[in-house]
Amino acid sequence: MSVLAPARPTRGATTAARVAEARRRRTARRRAVVVVLLALLVLVYAASLMVGHTFYSPSEVLAVVLGQDAPGASFTVGRLRLPRASLAVLVGCCFGLGGVTFQTMLRNPLASPDIIGISAGASAAAAFAIVTLSLTGAQVSAVAIAAGLAVAVVIYLLSYRGGVAGTRLILIGIGVAAMLDSLTSYVLSRAAQWDLQEVMRWLTGSLNGASWPQALPVLAALAVLGPLLLLTSRDLSVTQLGDDAASALGVRVDRTRLVVIVAAVGLISFATAAAGPIAFVAFLSGPIAARLVGPGASLLVPSALVGALLVLSADFVGQNLAGTRFPVGVVTGVLGAPYLIYLIVRTNRSGGSL
Repeated sequence: MSVLAPARPTRGATTAARVAEARRRRTARRRAVVVVLLALLVLVYAASLMVGHTFYSPSEVLAVVLGQDAPGASFTVGRLRLPRASLAVLVGCCFGLGGVTFQTMLRNPLASPDIIGISAGASAAAAFAIVTLSLTGAQVSAVAIAAGLAVAVVIYLLSYRGGVAGTRLILIGIGVAAMLDSLTSYVLSRAAQWDLQEVMRWLTGSLNGASWPQALPVLAALAVLGPLLLLTSRDLSVTQLGDDAASALGVRVDRTRLVVIVAAVGLISFATAAAGPIAFVAFLSGPIAARLVGPGASLLVPSALVGALLVLSADFVGQNLAGTRFPVGVVTGVLGAPYLIYLIVRTNRSGGSL
């Protein structure tokens, strides 16, 4: 009586099993990273509510959050710290999502809104609105949002030649940013002394004076445009293979690119209008998330959490740990500038092109 030997798996089946296992590992790693980032964000958020010129216990902070009256804490936590921390999280998510969208779409880590001129457009418009038009508050925000969208359209049209090449768009964006920075400098040179402080606070990137009316438009933009980016994340990832390959796989490249550009620019513009062009957050969030998550996984949600954590942590450091109070944009600028230099040097040494 013969015993049949078990069938040996074919090479194709073995390869498929390995691919499936690698995919499961990537998914598990991404979920773990998201959970850790969320936990860190909650911890820093709680610390931002408790720590300051006056320390409030977790029970006092919780009472304020739940709408209960807590002597002293109701004003300091409820009116000052809670809107500030919430706005930090919201603008950080917007910068993180917008930045990684551009970097993914153009397949270049330098393709960040604060590098290619979108933030510069919003900043120049805000400076002009404050100094020349004497606008304030929501009016300045509206002008900044409109300018950010308009500059994005101009850069897109100037770089479109039967398609949008990442290098061409980046170079045109850097040129447009340089012109807009010159315009901002000209406006500042003609500003009255009482306008300079307001303009510089806005241009630096600051959460001072944060309030719920500032945070609500950012929340609305994130609630509408964030899911739109998540819905197009698969098509966005496929475009990294190149336009021809993406089209062959059924992706409508031009439509996908237009949708993600509009959504990303909208997020960046609303965040910039609320807190100013906080330096390097959009630039840093994607690469940091990519290092944490690893290759092959979607970076949108991790980048949003990294952006929120960067802004919230930088504001906490600037307000409490530096010996004096610094705007959040100063702290993120100190972190981001060395990384930009490192990235350029590394790209140059590896023989790559920007």
